[in-house]
Amino acid sequence: MDRGASPRLQAIFRFIVVRRWWWVVLYAILFPVAIGQALRIETDNSIARLIVESDHDFQDNQAFQRLFPEGEQVVLLAEAADPFAPAALAKTAEIETRLREIPRVQVFTALDLYRRTHPGGLERREGPDDFRRFATGTDLFRRQGLVGADFLGLPLELKVRGARQRDEALAAIDRALAPIEAAPAPLRGIRRIGGPYVDAYLEAETARASQRYFPLFGLFVIVIVLVLYRSARTLAAFLLTLAVSVALTVAFGRTVGFTFTIVSSLVPLTVLITCTAALVYIQSRFAENPGDAPLDEHQVFTLANKFVATTASIVAAAIGFAALAVSGIRPIRQMGLWVAGGLLLTWAVVFTLFPALQKILQTPTLRRRTGAGRVLLRLFDSLPGFSYRWRRVILALTALIMIAGVLALTGVPGRLAPMDLETDALDYIDHDLPIYRDTRRFEQAISGLSVVQVWVRTPAGGAVAPELLRGLEQFARALETDPRVGSVLGPTTTLRFMGYVSGRGDLLPDDPGAWPALAAQLEQLLMQEPALRAYVDVGSLAEARLTIVYQGRQFENIEALRALVQAGWAGAAARVPALSLCRMRVVGDGLLQAKIARYLVPTLTESFGLTVLIIFLAFLLVFRSGAARLLAMIPSVFAILAMFLVMRLTGIPLNVATILIASTVLGASENDQIHFFYHFQERRGTATAEQALRHSLFVAGRAILFATLINAGGFLALALSGLPPMRQFGVLAASAFVLSMLASLTALPASLWIVFRERPDA
Repeated sequence: MDRGASPRLQAIFRFIVVRRWWWVVLYAILFPVAIGQALRIETDNSIARLIVESDHDFQDNQAFQRLFPEGEQVVLLAEAADPFAPAALAKTAEIETRLREIPRVQVFTALDLYRRTHPGGLERREGPDDFRRFATGTDLFRRQGLVGADFLGLPLELKVRGARQRDEALAAIDRALAPIEAAPAPLRGIRRIGGPYVDAYLEAETARASQRYFPLFGLFVIVIVLVLYRSARTLAAFLLTLAVSVALTVAFGRTVGFTFTIVSSLVPLTVLITCTAALVYIQSRFAENPGDAPLDEHQVFTLANKFVATTASIVAAAIGFAALAVSGIRPIRQMGLWVAGGLLLTWAVVFTLFPALQKILQTPTLRRRTGAGRVLLRLFDSLPGFSYRWRRVILALTALIMIAGVLALTGVPGRLAPMDLETDALDYIDHDLPIYRDTRRFEQAISGLSVVQVWVRTPAGGAVAPELLRGLEQFARALETDPRVGSVLGPTTTLRFMGYVSGRGDLLPDDPGAWPALAAQLEQLLMQEPALRAYVDVGSLAEARLTIVYQGRQFENIEALRALVQAGWAGAAARVPALSLCRMRVVGDGLLQAKIARYLVPTLTESFGLTVLIIFLAFLLVFRSGAARLLAMIPSVFAILAMFLVMRLTGIPLNVATILIASTVLGASENDQIHFFYHFQERRGTATAEQALRHSLFVAGRAILFATLINAGGFLALALSGLPPMRQFGVLAASAFVLSMLASLTALPASLWIVFRERPDA
């Protein structure tokens, strides 16, 4: 061992160790401040935060929301064998009364409209039958989810701002329904549907999952460290370093304005795993003291010896995660930048606080080999010969799996479609939960639950002009003829209801002569009914809004929906020329959610390509051998492509979590290859390929094995999450790390034998 290597680095680390109490005091001051910042970070899974602010649709939606804010919508279903039976109607009316007493909750039901147009109607003996005829005599109620074959709908609008008010409103609704649900007869039950329930579940489950898998990972680290080093002092140094690293990382996110989302729980977990792996590499090298040097000098040598490889791996991983900034999905972009910043902070903590703790706690070296340690040595001793004998088989099998993984992801033109994309937030929760089953059932009953908004800007005062209103009605009617569209609500919808209750039917006339009176009626209603102002801006009378409810799964992408809307607008404008003076745009939170699909594939391909390039550049700086720069990436790329094959075979789609598998695995697993090749090069200049391989395996093999167990075990803890995407990501990432390690110990040596064209030593 060359104790004179890296004299400048050794001088730096000698200074760090000598001034060890300076670092401990510094982090003792920073730690409570970081904890305070971390506890103040907010959680936000709202749709509006899914798309980056630079996206033009996001900017249009922000302007639209200032005029027509989309409230939180909830639908309750009072389900009964006959929802129009007198007893069922009485129970539904009781529910409606209870809901109206809740602050910030507005209710609109078919019962309410019937009472307003038929005073005292339900109290009459024939009232229930009359209401049945009223509610089922038009398709308007069914299209809006107010009436179904076995339910009456109670749509609610929550006038809330932020997750806290939303949760308070949902809790108040639950309290109001509790007495009814305790004795629901003659109702079968009350179903809850709506985005607020999904968002609340996602946030609560994310918090519960963190409470489960962080303690589990902590226990896992304790066991691994004790098994590896058999020292409570070493364990204390590990845990203190990890705690400071994670606290600084989360505080960094709070400082720059990040929020917790469905994928943000990966930030502290990724930092924990990467930091633990780096500490294992350093401590494993330190623990292997040959006994011919003072312990202080050996510690300094270890830090200098592992500095280049550890720094290269952490910095490459950080820049690789930062490559996720190319994503148009804001949580993924934030997650990438957050992890990158956290890893750079981790690098600083690993090379300042950990050496200080090593010295203060006097972490010991290994005094003797355990039985398991001797078994590992024999395994590493046999790997060069094994990889040489089976090199062609190993590489052929590796190549086949990689090709199959590429085809599984991209598909085969004319034979196999590309991998499925999952963008519906409802698919991010367990399909066995009532909220999922009830929502899917309700979606079928009303022909869709996906929503986008159409923003119409008219000449001054034109939003209530007779001819323009006639054009908007023609536009809405044209869209509703498409079987994929459930309903279109707009300024003229109320006129259709008014025509129905007055006995004129639910269709508005096509005759232009009838529209001046209808326009005057609408202007009067706008003054009397505040709810109607959600569709017309009464301040300027130059802005109007239409809400399209459609079956999201029936459209290939958001562009197909835009094309339908544009065709409907063009057709209506051809019949009513007044529309040609207006500007129409598709906007809304639903549009942003649907647009995620457009960004998923670029997130995968662009960020993965950037990560590969960046890590290759890191290898270019660390390794002198051109072959090493390319071969070092084989294990990680093999593991990633193998996971795409597994996803295809098991039906796991690409979603906001699994799309991260490539960048995460490549960014975290390249540690193994950097450390492997770094020590391979240490010996390669003066030794044969086999001797260099043995040196690399003996120095780094043990750390590679246990760092992989830490990576795999850490991400496998995500299998405890109640969110399917996070469970899938955890299992896939853990499997990929194991495959990468196996490839590092087999495919990598096999490829080296072929590249260097050497045989094992005699």
